[in-house]
Amino acid sequence: MLKGLDPLLNADVLYALRAMGHGDRLVICDTNFPADAIARQTVFGELLRIDNVGAARAVAAVLSVLPLDTFIDDAAVRMEVVGHPGEVTPVQQEVQAAIDHAEGKPWPLVGVERYAFYEMAKSAYCVIATGERRFYGCFIFSKGVIPPEA
Repeated sequence: MLKGLDPLLNADVLYALRAMGHGDRLVICDTNFPADAIARQTVFGELLRIDNVGAARAVAAVLSVLPLDTFIDDAAVRMEVVGHPGEVTPVQQEVQAAIDHAEGKPWPLVGVERYAFYEMAKSAYCVIATGERRFYGCFIFSKGVIPPEA
């Protein structure tokens, strides 16, 4: 155990998060997402896991150490519900609350059509699968920067 780090952040996840650069994207997905197949197409090339927790809890852990990109409008993305793109599911509402808490302010969670989401995920740095069993528990985040000390 390390002080100040969420215990869900295992060594493999921490390694990938640290290796990412500004603008790199990561996927946090539910159990139905084709995580392994898409992870093989990412920069990291293998699936990472934060098992036995839902998407919101995993997002909270990741965002406790990962800054979101402030230079783009879609630094936080959710998969849209097929046929109902404006619908925001309960799991997406929970993740929105985790994002807002991590950023200390309301932060836009942008919807992306399902197949466009898959394509976006293939170009991500890495994929982290969670134990989320509810549908549409899939998200993409863009890494930002941490400014130097004043």
